[in-house]
Amino acid sequence: MSNDDDSTAVSTANTMRGRSGESRLKIWLLFRTNRFALTAVFAGLVFVSLLVCSLLLDPSLSSELTSGDTVETTFSAMLGAIITGTTLVVTISQLVLSQENGPLGDQRERMSDTMDYRNYAKDLFETVVPADPSAFLSQLVEETERRAEVLDRIVRESDNDELVDQTAEFVDSIHGNAHEVQDQLEGSKFGTFDVLFAALNFNYAWKIYQVERMTDEFAESLNDDQEQAFDDLRTALSMFGPAREHVKTLYFQWALIDLSVYIIYAAIPALIVSGAMLTFVTAETFTGSVLSIPVVTWVFSGAFTITLVPFLLFAAYILRIAPVAKRTLAIGPLILRDSQR
Repeated sequence: MSNDDDSTAVSTANTMRGRSGESRLKIWLLFRTNRFALTAVFAGLVFVSLLVCSLLLDPSLSSELTSGDTVETTFSAMLGAIITGTTLVVTISQLVLSQENGPLGDQRERMSDTMDYRNYAKDLFETVVPADPSAFLSQLVEETERRAEVLDRIVRESDNDELVDQTAEFVDSIHGNAHEVQDQLEGSKFGTFDVLFAALNFNYAWKIYQVERMTDEFAESLNDDQEQAFDDLRTALSMFGPAREHVKTLYFQWALIDLSVYIIYAAIPALIVSGAMLTFVTAETFTGSVLSIPVVTWVFSGAFTITLVPFLLFAAYILRIAPVAKRTLAIGPLILRDSQR
């Protein structure tokens, strides 16, 4: 294997965006943008699109409102959609969260599994395990980095230059990735997406694979201390996987609870607007124009946009949750994305 191939195989970019080759804008919209801000952007696009269509299409929206029952047809449909959609979203959220409910035996088993993992982590750290998720993940990354340094120091004693070069490059890659993740975890609070986003940037699965590959490829060149150093690093990396998945699960549950509450909040003014448009608004209710656009067109477009806010809020949350779920389908050294194979 050549050095150029080694560079491609051993080292990876320090961020999820760098490894996936996706645009900064896409990553920013999917993961970094505030969900309320993204909802507002969607609402603005809907509102502007309705105004543009009302000006460019013939017959115009104002003439349709005058000659037909467009208001009644549109907002009676939206009224039913708001009630049905809100009920469905809240029900789905509750079904997901119901998995956390169960008899005492199930809760005792969950507690036992949690404490077993914390005991493993305590043996790994040789100190008290942090209770804060961001601090816990940061300490796992720090321990991985420390064990990588030990591995690099021990492997440098080897006579196999290829093993030394690959290990040095691998450890340098771990250092860069670890520093990037730790900087992002510092000051991050659970409940925001920052903790999970930082955890996604640490590609522990690829690192586990590289440890296994190098251990197998250079098996005849490794002494007992070097094998133990590789195994210690693999153990630390393996501990990160369940921790990230647990944090991801907790974040999903947290986000679904927030989404249920926010959709109910958004549904109330949407229902009021739909009811008001059905009951009080006709083509003759609003006369005149603003910026050469009939006032009734402004009102209709604004009211329709408000009634869509619960759905737009739902879409904004799903556009974050679904990509995260897709990127973390596999646990352990299984690489599903073509760009990371």
